[in-house]
Amino acid sequence: MAETDDGFEAWLRERLPERGLRPKSAAVLEVLVSQPRRASFGSTAELAQLAGVNVATVTRTAQALGFAGWPALQQELRARYMSSLSAPQVAEEHRGVGSPGSASLRRDLDSLALLQRRFDDELIREVARAIAGARRTLVIADGSYAAVGIAFAHNARLAGYDVHAATAGTSEVANMTARLTSDDVLVAISFWRLYESTVVAANEAKQREARVFAITDAASPGLAAAAEQVLMVPAEGVTFFASLTAGMALAQAIVAELAAVDPARTSESIEAAEAMWSRFELLHRRPAGKP
Repeated sequence: MAETDDGFEAWLRERLPERGLRPKSAAVLEVLVSQPRRASFGSTAELAQLAGVNVATVTRTAQALGFAGWPALQQELRARYMSSLSAPQVAEEHRGVGSPGSASLRRDLDSLALLQRRFDDELIREVARAIAGARRTLVIADGSYAAVGIAFAHNARLAGYDVHAATAGTSEVANMTARLTSDDVLVAISFWRLYESTVVAANEAKQREARVFAITDAASPGLAAAAEQVLMVPAEGVTFFASLTAGMALAQAIVAELAAVDPARTSESIEAAEAMWSRFELLHRRPAGKP
């Protein structure tokens, strides 16, 4: 991404408070706009030095832009910066890691810790209640993160709700989106770089008055404008692909809340599924007497 990318700058400036920023905070903003890479990966102290301010000013600037603090702002800065890069460029950003496997595990652990610190019980419950009250729910995801959408929909159906996943960019998405009404919910799951069909589906769903929720690592204006709520999760990996760990954990958390909305309904659904698994002999059974 060019260090003066217009979309990146526009996103930051749209978050300015009505009265603007004080001079020192404005200096921090200019560093964010002009040096997004350094802002995305640098420490608070480094950013403060670049802007000629103290660390407390960096924190106050992040809060003035609508974030809880610098870590929350930096997470979205980094997600937006990484989403502007191609896969080879992303890999180059992480080149030189001594033990990629170990680094990947550490990154995922850090992401889960960050997700837990920012976990919003009420927001998770809101999504679960919306799905529970919907006629049907459409989950859209693509690429490697289609796995998150498939697991989300599968477990939600086991909990007793009409939830189906569709891969972005297919006729299935178009067909299922065309059937959405105000009684339905759409959940858009997208990390790193957005698929155009995901944005189109979310906006079509909104026009049809369905409730729309997004699970993503950066609140892209095209998606955020259509979504009633945007659930932010860290998704940066250590090589050319995004990590799915935090996204999967959030999806599981939503389904756990969904199962608690109507425990009797969920229990009945699971029992019916278990009986059908046996009827179709889906699960491997060890011969009697074998350890």
